[in-house]
Amino acid sequence: MAIPETKTAVEWLASVAPDPEACRWEWERNPLGVALLPAGRRWDVLILPGELGEATLDVLNLLLARPGPVLADFGDSRLGFFVPPGTASRWIGTGVRGAGRGTWIVVPYPGRATGGVRWLVLPDGQGTLTDPAVLELAMHEAAARVVAEEDRTS
Repeated sequence: MAIPETKTAVEWLASVAPDPEACRWEWERNPLGVALLPAGRRWDVLILPGELGEATLDVLNLLLARPGPVLADFGDSRLGFFVPPGTASRWIGTGVRGAGRGTWIVVPYPGRATGGVRWLVLPDGQGTLTDPAVLELAMHEAAARVVAEEDRTS
């Protein structure tokens, strides 16, 4: 049985699917435990390279009680931060990709491990997203930390 927070997160995520019931069915029966969901309705996703993304999440965890949802791909080579809709079309940043209206993302069932993508921060089901301004500040701090670490090890 799903815990209430997971059930709420599932409903929130599935609500953007063209057919929410089919989305839930896909999560239940797909051996990978993932569904393809459209970005740009309730959220956009900003995709950062792994090292920068991990450092950014560390900074966000210091700044916020709880950041918005964050996904990691296989091997943590990329992290996706859920931000308000419309952010991806306005974002300008080297090495940062955006998934907004007209794009689709692979989303695992909340709280369930999959082989290709996993949640680092689960959706809370209430629609909490990371503020793009706070994300940008965290990215600047994270980039400085990554460069300082590279300088120490070289």
